[in-house]
Amino acid sequence: MSDVGDRRRAAVAVKESLRVLNTQLALLNRQFGSKLELKDADWNCLDLISRHGPIGPGALAKLAGLHPATMTGVLDRLQRAGWITRERDPAATDRRAVTVRALHDRNPELFRVLSGMNSRMDDVCDQYSAEQLVLIADFLRRTAAAGQESADELTQG
Repeated sequence: MSDVGDRRRAAVAVKESLRVLNTQLALLNRQFGSKLELKDADWNCLDLISRHGPIGPGALAKLAGLHPATMTGVLDRLQRAGWITRERDPAATDRRAVTVRALHDRNPELFRVLSGMNSRMDDVCDQYSAEQLVLIADFLRRTAAAGQESADELTQG
């Protein structure tokens, strides 16, 4: 019986830690965004463009969970600030189709602002073996997928 109770307590502790992490990352993102004059949605979209781009605005809106009209405003701000460029999509049948691509001119600024967190994360990762880091990365990927599925469920329901 003790194993079941221990496992349940451990699972509750993990969920609570994820809630705390969510709050701390939201606060970090807010501070980070204010340093770079990026709204939360702008930073999220820039990160998605960097990871998945070049990407069309419609696909980006779906990934970000934003309405296409909202996405237009986000892309306008990111382009004005020099974070992205919009380019005509030569493969599209619709001549108005564009893809969005991240520009890297401002990356040094981005890295400077994030350097404290990157150093702290290096320190945290140094406390674990390679095998443990693989397990942690798997857990985080699965957690992210569960979050995506839950967001999709809420969007459709």
